[in-house]
Amino acid sequence: MRSKGDFHTHSTASDGILSPTELVDLAASQGVRYHALTDHDSTEGIAEARAASAKHEGHILIPGVEMGTDIEGAEVHMLGLYLDPADDELQKILAELREGRLGRGRGIVEKLRAMGIMIEWDRVQAIAGDASVGRPHVAQALVEAGYVSQISEAFDKWIGRNGPAYVERDKMTPAESVQCIVARGGLACMAHPADLPGLDGILAELKAAGMAAMEVYYKNYPPDTVERLRQATEKYDLIPLGGSDYHGIHGNDERLPGDIPLPDASIDRMLEYARTLPNRALVL
Repeated sequence: MRSKGDFHTHSTASDGILSPTELVDLAASQGVRYHALTDHDSTEGIAEARAASAKHEGHILIPGVEMGTDIEGAEVHMLGLYLDPADDELQKILAELREGRLGRGRGIVEKLRAMGIMIEWDRVQAIAGDASVGRPHVAQALVEAGYVSQISEAFDKWIGRNGPAYVERDKMTPAESVQCIVARGGLACMAHPADLPGLDGILAELKAAGMAAMEVYYKNYPPDTVERLRQATEKYDLIPLGGSDYHGIHGNDERLPGDIPLPDASIDRMLEYARTLPNRALVL
């Protein structure tokens, strides 16, 4: 099913393989009209994406970011939509988060090398280029060196949260992330929440902190998971949003932008909410 909205995508400004221009061109070609670029801890791709968006009639680029936060035993990822890349305080916060990513990436490489998996930190940095370094860049180095055949295998064997080479990094709590996004004039939306332990309690806390939406229609979620999450959004009066989480690094099986069952009613509800935001003039 194709949707006219996709509120979770990544470019080479973090760990996607398409430039912001290429990503926007792809999304527009798939019929995506409302498109959020949500790179990890970075808005560096927004200016280029905006320029590309302007070339596609009817395409609306929503500036965003994805922040990783921690709870005991799990990560909670928060999408911040309608954030202003020109906000100096936001950029200071994101720079600090990226620095944590850098230290985490270096630590993962050191752990891997101690295990006899001899990839080079310089190569990981070269793969990342100017982007915010992330675990997918380490995974790409592992694929390139022949230690694994695909990105997902690297996460499963070594660098996933429960893997032997995993390294923590300094992060906000979920509530702090929500408060940051709301204080910066944006819309806070929890990303891919299906496997989080104690989701009910987390939602109650984050709704109180100002979170407005949750990702329900997420790439490969089966219908029963979608329905369970949709009911949770009703319980906590959250907007049920969706995203492909497109990176372009997972081969032919990866969902393209807009290839999610996100209904128009959810998009319309989000747009109505966005008109109340301090940053609404960014795109509306």
